Amino acid sequence: MKVEGRNAVRELILNGATIDKILIQNNLKDSVITEIVNLAKSKKIRFQFVQQNVLNAETATKHHQGVIAYTSEFKYSSTEEILEIAKQKNEDPFILILDGIEDPHNLGSILRVCECMGVHGVIIERVRACQVNETVIKTSVGATSYVKVARVANINNEIEKLKKKNIWVYACELGGDDLTKTNLTGGVAIVIGSEGRGTGKLTLKNCDGTVTIPQYGKINSLNASVATGIILYEVVRQRKI
Repeated sequence: MKVEGRNAVRELILNGATIDKILIQNNLKDSVITEIVNLAKSKKIRFQFVQQNVLNAETATKHHQGVIAYTSEFKYSSTEEILEIAKQKNEDPFILILDGIEDPHNLGSILRVCECMGVHGVIIERVRACQVNETVIKTSVGATSYVKVARVANINNEIEKLKKKNIWVYACELGGDDLTKTNLTGGVAIVIGSEGRGTGKLTLKNCDGTVTIPQYGKINSLNASVATGIILYEVVRQRKI
């Protein structure tokens, strides 16, 4: 897998990922590039300075920013590992479940928000959903190095597992209870539906409830990553009161 972009590559190195080599564009001189070079030297990671056309030929995202790292495929976690992280931190589980997010830019942005908001992990499905690829890693600006992502066969089975562990599961959809008036403290998992069809009917049925973001304009829908940011912040806000 290719990881592209200065921040994404820097975070990859800092997180101790296995990196085969790094290509760096010739004649780039700034603090981030210098840091990447110094980190690569200190960790004995092979790196090579190349012409821009070499990077242009190798890029998968078309936005390499002068740096491409070659690493093994993204390592997925499990729901159990996510719950263990919460336990180790002595925190109530805080989980995001994605029901069919297909746009890699949305997934990358969502993972970036999750890292900022302290989410313990994200659950996605193996089919009919975007997987963690080069574009996701680039868009996340390095968040994929820190946020656990569990890839499962069926999110409804995972929802049942979470509910049995006293974790409340809420879907974010129109027509639900006011987000700001819903108690989101304690163990909680938030379900965000796909960009087009929203949350599946069976998944909605399996959730403990549905919450809706109050809106005051004429457009009644939000981008999936924007909606995720709003609802995750509300969870954090309530936990900090």
